[in-house]
Amino acid sequence: MTAGEGADHSKQANSFSRPIRWGPWIAFGLATFFAFPHEIPFAHGLGLPSVIDLGLLLTWVVPASLVVAVDGLAPRRAAKAAFVGSFLTHVAFFYWFLVVTVVYAGMPLFLGLLAPLVPALYVAPFSALFAWGWTRFGGRGLRGALFGAALWVLLDWARGHVMGGFPWATLGYGLYLDWPLLGLTRIAGVYVLSFVAALVGILLGQVFLAGRGGSQGDAGAANANFENAPRNFVIAIAVVLALHGVGFALAIPDAQTRSVKVAAIQGNIDQGEKWEADRSTRILETYLSLSEHAAEEGVDWIVWPETAVPGVLENDSILRGRLADLATRHEVSLIVGGMGVEIDYEQRRFSAFFDSAFLLGPDGALEDRYDKTHLVPFGEFVPLRGLLGQFFQSLATGLSSSDVTPGDRPRNFSVILPGTGIEESGSEKRALVGVPICYELLFPDLVRRFGREGAGALLAITNDAWYGRTGAPHQFLAMTAMRAAENGIPVVRAANTGVSALIDARGRVQDRSPLFEEAYVVGTIEMPLIGDRNPASTFYARFGDLFVLCCAFGCVAELIMQARARRSRPDGA
Repeated sequence: MTAGEGADHSKQANSFSRPIRWGPWIAFGLATFFAFPHEIPFAHGLGLPSVIDLGLLLTWVVPASLVVAVDGLAPRRAAKAAFVGSFLTHVAFFYWFLVVTVVYAGMPLFLGLLAPLVPALYVAPFSALFAWGWTRFGGRGLRGALFGAALWVLLDWARGHVMGGFPWATLGYGLYLDWPLLGLTRIAGVYVLSFVAALVGILLGQVFLAGRGGSQGDAGAANANFENAPRNFVIAIAVVLALHGVGFALAIPDAQTRSVKVAAIQGNIDQGEKWEADRSTRILETYLSLSEHAAEEGVDWIVWPETAVPGVLENDSILRGRLADLATRHEVSLIVGGMGVEIDYEQRRFSAFFDSAFLLGPDGALEDRYDKTHLVPFGEFVPLRGLLGQFFQSLATGLSSSDVTPGDRPRNFSVILPGTGIEESGSEKRALVGVPICYELLFPDLVRRFGREGAGALLAITNDAWYGRTGAPHQFLAMTAMRAAENGIPVVRAANTGVSALIDARGRVQDRSPLFEEAYVVGTIEMPLIGDRNPASTFYARFGDLFVLCCAFGCVAELIMQARARRSRPDGA
């Protein structure tokens, strides 16, 4: 198919108007919802598998159903239809916002029912932009599919950056269980999976449309499409299979490593109890008891979740002494989530609060603190608080009266490795680890900075109690696994109520905890030493989203070729 033929087809389709076909939109909604893992209600209590995860089957269907749904619509009408379809789909997808706002933020039910509308309103315009761009500039054939896949990637990337970004449910995350394909993320991040899924999905949609006779049911167009669409789809499948081989072959580079046995502690503290002063003793004893049991298994590092420490660690010598006692008796390093503070000594008060991670060495000394840099809007800070703070607090009684202060930048901890207190060099050996905190794990560009600066592992700490027994904790785990694959380093995930997990450097979940149970997960990771050639430094960690830039160039090139083709026609069509 030539560029001119593609432009002709596009122009015909753009001028054609037809009634909305509901079948493709229903397929789009169901595929979008079930392409990501979800908790099955009541299954846990019945002893059945509690999670449904159909991403390997349905991720491809999302773009396929969308291009079929908008086929034959004028660009503006396609954009409107895609906006409505995406909005309704994502209102259902983000149902767990109701749990966050009503159960834990104290918002009235009638307002909580409106909460899923907010993320849906953010996501829907990007679906509308794709539909407009596809119907305006896309076309049949492999070239058209490549343009559509590149456009999808650009919009996925933009959704993760515009207005602070909200990349939840990016298309590529649906393939997090495709372990061979995950190897490609070492080069291009999660967006390469969005590209592959969109490419195959669009070609699949083209095959469907070819069999149906195209947008207008024209027999000649149908015959022409039958000649090319199946062939292009077979080519795409062959390419995807080859990419699986490439991804599998992207093995972690050899480096001097040291095995480290780690434990992720899951205290299962109800969100409503975390900040109650009379519950602080029980919370601390829960974490200490679980840590004692984990330490008996000979672990080297123990990781507590986000805000697990019930108090101000830097300002409470008794609290700090309890943690130091645990570390020294078992000769372990502790990485714990808690509240960091800045103290105004003149005013004798706390001047700033931080969502922090603390490092205590095997000698019990408090060695370092990392402050979360990317905060959750309306969870950790209120935009325009001076203007709207009172209004939002009147709606949500669980909203904090003061904002958390963001940290300066992502940076690593230097953690002592086991059995290295006395070396031939006369000094202990250490490893660099990144400690991304909760919301930060959604952002590939932020997390890769840990890997770029030499992190040999990520000790991810989070509090997912906000989400309740929904699909959100499982979806968050999928995103965390993607961060491991992108940076080529293992991840230890400690979550207050789950899912806590150990993830290897290929992004494969090795072990995981159930939701809403006291538990700990113990396993071994391989850590590079400081100064060694570091497998954490993947191409993606070093250079970031170059693949997205390539997609942008590809889209621009296609638009230029279409413009030149139009100008070269004598009739100016």
